Amino acid sequence: MTSPAVTRWTDRLPLSVGPGIHRLAIASLVTQAILIVSGGAVRLTGSGLGCSQWPNCMPGTMTPTPEMGIHGLIEFGNRLLTFVLAAVALAMIVAIWRVRRTHRTIFWLSVALLCFIPIQAVIGGITVLTRLNPWVVSLHFLASIALVAVATLLVNRTGRESRGEAQVASGPLTGTLRALGWTIAITSALALVLGTVVTGTGPHAGDPASPRHEFNLYLVTRIHVVPVYLLVIATLLGLYLVFRIRAAAALKRGYLLLVLAVLAQAAIGYTQFFLGLPIGVVLLHMVGTAALTAAATNVWDRSTGVVPL
Repeated sequence: MTSPAVTRWTDRLPLSVGPGIHRLAIASLVTQAILIVSGGAVRLTGSGLGCSQWPNCMPGTMTPTPEMGIHGLIEFGNRLLTFVLAAVALAMIVAIWRVRRTHRTIFWLSVALLCFIPIQAVIGGITVLTRLNPWVVSLHFLASIALVAVATLLVNRTGRESRGEAQVASGPLTGTLRALGWTIAITSALALVLGTVVTGTGPHAGDPASPRHEFNLYLVTRIHVVPVYLLVIATLLGLYLVFRIRAAAALKRGYLLLVLAVLAQAAIGYTQFFLGLPIGVVLLHMVGTAALTAAATNVWDRSTGVVPL
């Protein structure tokens, strides 16, 4: 039998998906994006093995020691972010608890976010134990990208509920917009995956002694930009169509944000390549990666409606 104390506590939880829950979803997305940027900073500053063990930082200690210097602090700070992400995800589940049966998708997206955070942390531990093997580092990054995509879906769902927006594109050319949504999702994913191969071939390994791919950097970079070109074409075509048919305002905004993210990311990508991959520009490219993932996921979601409310 449920105790009165537990009953009073649960009675305080929301009975609808309002602005408070939507803000928690936004917090999930922002913190996931910060983790990507933080991980990039670890690699770019050569701090990937600042903590040489996992889950301990060093043998016999969970925290860095003064002897480890700034690299230990940078790597340990990145690890601590995992607990912030988990706290936000747990708060989201608690907030949605009383409406979990009427808003199953929001609830299960929240559960997925919380469950995958420790998995992502374990992959991070494997990257340390393999001395920053570039394939494992790529997997670690792509896991973070997946979490950004899930958090974006959560932001969409909670936003639609709190504002009463339409679920998907409707009207003329709906089938075309759905096909473009899938094209954008696939080309974005390919660009991100191939981008990790470029990163694993480039100079920023996270530690001077870490292994690198033995590919030709120029060749893998040229392969990487192929899906980027396709993404640009699909995005510009979709932008033209949504304004031509007067689509929902949310989808128009989604395409405008995607155009900005794609063009900015492409410009930054070319800049970093021709400047010899300077740390500051590469870190800016990491910021753009998180923004592009969120923007592409948003357009795919609003164009296809594959994930139900």
